[in-house]
Amino acid sequence: MTKEFRVTSLPRQFLSVGAAESQREIAYLQRPGTAPGLFWLNGFRSVMTGLKATALDAFGAEKGLEVTRFDYSGHGESGGDFDEGTVSRWLEETIAVFAKTHGPQIVIGSSMGGWLALLLARHLVRTGEKRLKGLILIAPAVDATHDLIPTRFTPEQLSALAEQGYVERLSQYGDGDYRYTKTLLEDGEHHRLFGRVIETGCPVHILQGGRDPDVPPAHAQKLLMHILHDPVTFTLIPDGDHRLSREEDLERLRQAVLGMMA
Repeated sequence: MTKEFRVTSLPRQFLSVGAAESQREIAYLQRPGTAPGLFWLNGFRSVMTGLKATALDAFGAEKGLEVTRFDYSGHGESGGDFDEGTVSRWLEETIAVFAKTHGPQIVIGSSMGGWLALLLARHLVRTGEKRLKGLILIAPAVDATHDLIPTRFTPEQLSALAEQGYVERLSQYGDGDYRYTKTLLEDGEHHRLFGRVIETGCPVHILQGGRDPDVPPAHAQKLLMHILHDPVTFTLIPDGDHRLSREEDLERLRQAVLGMMA
């Protein structure tokens, strides 16, 4: 049975990101609390009211921690066109919402959110902002627009991508078709991390399902070979899927957060 998390409701807040025609209103929720705060990054097509995000907020409420989560443009309650979504835009939004947090933060990213979490860490290292207490990456889809998404397209889908600028694939999670645009894939090339040392400036904990068809364990293990200067914990859940949303998976997530807080 799916566990429901009921905590005090929070007012939606909105933040304008971008300028002129690229401006969009980003919806976010922030639970007041102490540090270290928890900063949540959704996966592709996921929203800030999803099960893992809500469970994390409930954990923060229990421990009195600040918790911040938001919807990328084109997702959930945020403005913007999903078809205009790119890693560049979503990273810009991530950096903008992160600036609304207070004190040290534990950043938790799922799937594409794991990639964005690493890009955020790189940005913070480059700017000298030392507020990352840790990264928790759930099935991190690093370089997904190069190493994962296009490798699963059929020849017919690749032709459609070239001709119409996008391709749709039926989601195996029962939430309709997922649209992948040529713009998204091309933009992702500017944000690839593999092929060089990844600097995070903080401890990293990777949670990976052994039965994940979207981000295979080998992909997460490849990430381990690139984080050479920061302590990394790798937890393989043999029977875990991509979403890792079962109660036992959520408990592992809570324990990972507690480990970062210690």
